Amino acid sequence: METIVKGMEGVSQAAEIIRNGGLVAFPTETVYGLGGNALDPEASRKIYAAKGRPSDNPLIVHVSCIDEVEPLVSDFPEDARRLMESFWPGPLTIIMPKAEAVPYETTGGLETVAIRCPENKVTLEFIREAGLPIAGPSANTSGKPSPTEAEHVLHDLNGKIEMILDDGPVGIGVESTIVDLTGEVPTLLRPGAITVEDLSETLGKKVEIDPAIIAGGVSEGIHPKAPGMKYRHYAPNAKMTLVTTKLLKDRDYVVTEDERAEADRQVTGCIDELVRRDEAEGLRVGIICCAETRDLYNSESDRKADIKVIGHRSEPLSMTHELFRVLREFDEDRIDRIYAESYSDRGVGFALMNRMRKAAGMTEIIAE
Repeated sequence: METIVKGMEGVSQAAEIIRNGGLVAFPTETVYGLGGNALDPEASRKIYAAKGRPSDNPLIVHVSCIDEVEPLVSDFPEDARRLMESFWPGPLTIIMPKAEAVPYETTGGLETVAIRCPENKVTLEFIREAGLPIAGPSANTSGKPSPTEAEHVLHDLNGKIEMILDDGPVGIGVESTIVDLTGEVPTLLRPGAITVEDLSETLGKKVEIDPAIIAGGVSEGIHPKAPGMKYRHYAPNAKMTLVTTKLLKDRDYVVTEDERAEADRQVTGCIDELVRRDEAEGLRVGIICCAETRDLYNSESDRKADIKVIGHRSEPLSMTHELFRVLREFDEDRIDRIYAESYSDRGVGFALMNRMRKAAGMTEIIAE
């Protein structure tokens, strides 16, 4: 069984495990990562095996400062340095051409490497003491909701890794933004807390959005450029469906107060009807909603659905913080079906909805 050690107390032990080729789960500001020596092909193979992860899915390499990047890349674009100086330590992963020292086992067979510097004091000290870059995907079973607490890691990886560094619940709750700087135009491969608008403003140029983000992921047989680009990801055991309205979709969620109230009634009414149907068939049902609509679900006395609030829709970062935790709670409660409200794609909402759509396998209903 893994040893769970609180904060700085476990840093020296964790660093020694990494140097000896073992695996350690570690905290970041986004989600918990599963770490191994990024320069050791065998350590990367162990990470894939522990997660049950396809070996063509690249691993993110974690460093403690900008100076540690140069030995890992064959080209260090000025745009990369500008982004690092603006957002590191922080939830931004940058893809650059890899150096020969970085094995293909770490990059998923690609000629590029994904690198970030996490904003967590425990993990920064862990990386410095290890004296090595740390390959670290999310510390969960592949395809399942990412871990935002040490106990989530224990649930998924019990008996498969040597240690868990515990620094409490994470702050953000969804994985880092990923930007690819290996092409002619900077390209967003995964949305996160640092938005595409943030990137464009810092670089002084347009940042493209990879079509796979809009489509929900790369199709089968296509080599993903970055983690999380497969179709089904972040998924609970239950079948999950998103619910919105035509008005909200057509208006990009920019509506008047009266229109919003009517849309809320349509969405909650549709979900209530779906819940009654499923419960009549003996299914256990969960609802994901925001604080603004929670009371609209109180009108049906015969419904037994498990209702979970993930935050305020006016503060999408509050919802990213809770999403994966709530999905895991539904798994623990053996929920069969989940219905979730859809929200705006603006700003951090883009990251939230990216994870929700992938968790739902891109399934969305338009309420009428």
